[in-house]
Amino acid sequence: MTYPDSLLRRTLGERRIALVAWRLLVLQVAHPAVAAGMSDWSTYRAHPWRRVQHTMDSGRRLFFADLDSLRREVARLDRAHRRIHGTDASGRAYSAEAPEVRVWVLVTLYEAMTALRQLSGRPFTPAELDVLYGEFRATVAEFGLPDGLWPPTAADVPGYVERTIRERLEDGPEVRHLLYGILREAPRPGRLGRLGPAWPVLRALTAWTVATLTVADLPPAFRERFGIGRGRRAAALSWAAHRGARHVMTRLPDRWRYRVPPGADGPAVRHAPRHRRARARVRDTRPARLDAFFRQVIDQTGDGRIGVADLRAMAHNVCWPLELSAERESEVHAAFDTWWRQMSATMDADGDGRITRAEFVAATLAGVDRDPEYLTKGLHVAVRAMFRAADADGGGHLCADEYRALFGGTRVHPAELNDGFRELDVDGDGRITEEEFVLAFTGYFTGVGDSVPGARMFGRA
Repeated sequence: MTYPDSLLRRTLGERRIALVAWRLLVLQVAHPAVAAGMSDWSTYRAHPWRRVQHTMDSGRRLFFADLDSLRREVARLDRAHRRIHGTDASGRAYSAEAPEVRVWVLVTLYEAMTALRQLSGRPFTPAELDVLYGEFRATVAEFGLPDGLWPPTAADVPGYVERTIRERLEDGPEVRHLLYGILREAPRPGRLGRLGPAWPVLRALTAWTVATLTVADLPPAFRERFGIGRGRRAAALSWAAHRGARHVMTRLPDRWRYRVPPGADGPAVRHAPRHRRARARVRDTRPARLDAFFRQVIDQTGDGRIGVADLRAMAHNVCWPLELSAERESEVHAAFDTWWRQMSATMDADGDGRITRAEFVAATLAGVDRDPEYLTKGLHVAVRAMFRAADADGGGHLCADEYRALFGGTRVHPAELNDGFRELDVDGDGRITEEEFVLAFTGYFTGVGDSVPGARMFGRA
């Protein structure tokens, strides 16, 4: 286990580690098992910023928390990876639980730290590498992976990385998409604020910069094997970015040089009851809300249709920020399976296993208007499982922090989360009961106007 003054934490916690983040992802996804898992199970194409946030949160819990938090995070990752397996496009079986795959993914994180220093012109000394690798191995020992799969010493890591590149990695479509595609089509980050209208220009500039820097920084063996050139412009960008960042960051105060682990980053929630003025005219806002719910919440793959994979991804993303037992996590997945079966039976008109946005909106409106029990047969099952999963202490209510953990992330602004919480907390006691929670979802799906509890639970439509 590492300590606050460890070389590992100082290196991994420095803000300039972001310079090698995309390089790290490319090396990981170039492993065919990782690429297949991402292609079949991940929603990173539609939600790249959420994927980055999940990675950062997981890294914080692995390397910057206490031993109990580390072990809980390892258990969480074990449960998540247990579901990821299948057959890739070439007919090869893959599993995210394969020890050699997990070792590769973890070693690339250590290798990224050494690459950062090498690229900055101040490489670690052999003695520092021994310390860094020792701290790293002490932490990842909690994964229980066979010792024989790991490079024995820090001096053995470069050889292990080069052998893996030459013998196991592949330059597949997921790698090319990471390098040249995903950032060119990435949705606008939720917290871009006033710069939102400039996102198309910023996105193009970001995509070019990240791709150029990543290509320049990839290991020579990787570029050589897959025929990726490193032009003068890319080399110059790499030199300027890494050395410039080193000169600037090493002179900053620690509070600016190092990332502060995320905590309760939203403004405090006030719990005064809200009084709403009655409206003379009420417009039916359900279609707009259901449309927004489809686009922003339930269409996890971002392809304009929903299927069982989207519901599985939703269940995964409910469980991800919560520290659940295997039994409770299975309950969440089973509840979302129930919801999918109901949707499939009532919305999939052509029987192709996919539901369009128009089908979802129309069938939901017809269902709630026709059958008072419509939501209880699917949505409410999933919602109650969400509530019980988020109710960390089993007290039968959600506090503001538990609500943020469930609905937070990069898409919804903290102020909107606070507004949503206050709307549900109708008695102003600072907590939400299970029935209030279910009532809020019911109001979101059925309330004709915006004055019902839950209408702005996920922000404005």
